[in-house]
Amino acid sequence: MARAAARKIARRRSDGLALRRALSDRLLPALVAAMTFLAALALSGAVGASLLASRWGSGAASILTVQVPDGDEPAVLAGSTRADAVTALLTAEPAFVSVHRVDRAALGKLLAPWLGDTGTIALPLPSVVELRLRAGQDAPVDLADRLTRAAPGTLLERNGVWSDRLVVLTTSLQACAGLALLVVAGVAVAVVAVATRAGLAARRQAIEIVHGLGATDSYIAGRFANRTTRLAMTGGAIGTVLSVPLLLTLCRLAAPFAAPPGASALPIPPSMLDDLLPAMLAPLADSLGRVPLPLWIALPLLPIVAAVIGWSTAQATVRTWLRRLP
Repeated sequence: MARAAARKIARRRSDGLALRRALSDRLLPALVAAMTFLAALALSGAVGASLLASRWGSGAASILTVQVPDGDEPAVLAGSTRADAVTALLTAEPAFVSVHRVDRAALGKLLAPWLGDTGTIALPLPSVVELRLRAGQDAPVDLADRLTRAAPGTLLERNGVWSDRLVVLTTSLQACAGLALLVVAGVAVAVVAVATRAGLAARRQAIEIVHGLGATDSYIAGRFANRTTRLAMTGGAIGTVLSVPLLLTLCRLAAPFAAPPGASALPIPPSMLDDLLPAMLAPLADSLGRVPLPLWIALPLLPIVAAVIGWSTAQATVRTWLRRLP
């Protein structure tokens, strides 16, 4: 009993303005938790769009496709087919890190959803060669002309145009996510300001008395800022924790578009995760491994940002209010 009474007296002394009754320890954390939850979603969208732009920019833009009609027909140069002549020309080109000629079976599987069984239709399929550029290099400017000379009618398809359009799309998504973060931050500032003003109104008489007895603006603003910071950090932590299950689900669904199959964004090999966690938690380990590392770094910062917003907003609101006192 004595210890409980001592702790109660200590809390009252640390809360000299009785702000526990003025600033609710339920409403403000709940509102900040909701804002943090939305901020986590917007942040994950920005990180995901950035990873997609990086993958599409370095992946799709580096792939070229060459179509050789009547690839099995004799080429201009005797002793080789049209497809062989094109493949030899491309293999000798140093700008390409790989030259892969797609076989008939693989080409038939690719066209099956549209044409059905290609073996039962009298349709001459072109020979297809897939090219991958070396990092930092572009295809030769005269490549299309050289391919036409080797095998007239050869088509060179570049994915750079589509890649550029996709990068513009992901950049727009990043801008939208950034705007959403700014809106959430603005709403959080407004929420903290309104809560602080409500606390000032509730304790107006006590504050005027304390201020009249010589309490400085820094003291009064500090009491409000400390209380608001704790509540905002609590709400930020709750909102961040609540967002994690949804983010894990979203990362798991978006993993095929953001990283190669089997890749892990964590600096921990998936095999180590399997050793550390029981088999029943394998799906959780897989989801954790798919969360991008930048997102793991950013999520713990959300409660800190919420605390900074709470402290700075309370300081500005209280000091502005105090300057208007007679």
